[in-house]
Amino acid sequence: MEAPLQTEMVELVPNGKHSEGLLPVITPMACNQRVEDPTRSCIEGKSFLQKSPSKEPTFTDFEGKTSFGMSVFNLSNAIMGSGILGLAYAMANTGIILFLFLLTAVALLSSYSIHLLLKSSGVVGIRAYEQLGYRAFGTPGKLAAALAITLQNIGAMSSYLYIIKSELPLVIQTFLNLEEKTSDWYMNGNYLVILVSVIVILPLALMRQLGYLGYSSGFSLSCMVFFLIAVIYKKFHVPCPLPPNFSNTTGNFSHVEVMEEKVQLQVEPEAAAFCTPSYFTLNSQTAYTIPIMAFAFVCHPEVLPIYTELKDPSKKKMQHISNLSIAVMYVMYFLAALFGYLSFYDGVESELLHTYSKVDPFDVLILCVRVAVLTAVTLTVPIVLFPVRRAIQQMLFPNQEFSWLRHVVIAFSLLTCINLLVIFAPNILGIFGVIGATSAPCLIFIFPAIFYFRIMPTEKEPARSTPKILALCFAVLGFLLMTMSLSFIIIDWASGTSRHGGNH
Repeated sequence: MEAPLQTEMVELVPNGKHSEGLLPVITPMACNQRVEDPTRSCIEGKSFLQKSPSKEPTFTDFEGKTSFGMSVFNLSNAIMGSGILGLAYAMANTGIILFLFLLTAVALLSSYSIHLLLKSSGVVGIRAYEQLGYRAFGTPGKLAAALAITLQNIGAMSSYLYIIKSELPLVIQTFLNLEEKTSDWYMNGNYLVILVSVIVILPLALMRQLGYLGYSSGFSLSCMVFFLIAVIYKKFHVPCPLPPNFSNTTGNFSHVEVMEEKVQLQVEPEAAAFCTPSYFTLNSQTAYTIPIMAFAFVCHPEVLPIYTELKDPSKKKMQHISNLSIAVMYVMYFLAALFGYLSFYDGVESELLHTYSKVDPFDVLILCVRVAVLTAVTLTVPIVLFPVRRAIQQMLFPNQEFSWLRHVVIAFSLLTCINLLVIFAPNILGIFGVIGATSAPCLIFIFPAIFYFRIMPTEKEPARSTPKILALCFAVLGFLLMTMSLSFIIIDWASGTSRHGGNH
């Protein structure tokens, strides 16, 4: 397929940064731009660009300054979102063994799809997801990728803001030592999420470059590590089963231990069965499990921007960063799901922190965990907003110079729409399930595979070569996953058996 015009190449705006300081890649002045590795890039692009052998695939970006370790933090932060709060619920509806198998499969497949993205970007010198779509299928490919990124990251931001809406009132209630929720405005989650969006998120989202927000990645991850440690610790302090009136207790750890001893003396056969872990489970809620885990591992819109800012970049180095980030998140996901599930078993809710309020609404440790999670997700929203804004600009305003007015209007409009979605959304599980079942399979499975198939030159890899056949099988797997998950969710909704519809 013939390469697009130079204006499309120059329009690459990694991380939402527009063409300021970027020179057209085929002008004589372009020599001051960095090529990832001139020798290797020339070899990789030689057969693809045979019609113009003098042109090398040049990356339209500045010199990266981000270290290996900071890149791992950035990508890990992109992977870890609010999905970790729903994994214990997923384990309750699959069983430990099936959950471990599914989590392992999704992690390995995510790593493979990043490999496909990096190989495609290395061939044509492009580090923007939408532009890979343009190179593969022209404008329809670019629009499809931009739409998927928009839906995916809007779903992510919605889930983050939903956590703020549901958790911040509880934090304020605990700080004020109130037994019951009052009708004051500062106890209303809808008002609070709007307030946080305007005061904290919007100013950060108005920054022009994503790099300014990179230092928050380590802090966000630290907050999530604290969440994981607290979940593991609480497993050994939460009684099973919970007493019926336990949510009314306001005592301390000694009171919890006394209650736990009383409960242990009164265990009945049904209670003992309830507190026994399940290793393999299939029910109507199992349909949500794969989408939730697929949503939890989506980092693909951020992979290429992080690659852009990497110091001394190479595909091998970026793949190592991706594999390490996925491995770290894999361990954290499994431990959080396992100990969260073993704390409440089938009583765990779709949002794990809510379940702890059944134990002791005034628990100081859980209060600190809530503050940590709220801080982490609040600081992550602006980072996730950048790829969405770039995707919207690629769809609606291609080949245009940077405009502060457009920059501000898009951010403000996005936050307004997402706030409306969060205020009227029934439950966080619905956001996880629907978005995860549609955009996540596209970004993880389908798009990387078909882009790779179209971009990789046939002179280097024929259509019937093993890598391309594997890529096509990968795309088919993603399509089947998306179809299966959506059909299960639709059937579940239609039958009225879904538990998430009226819990909160």
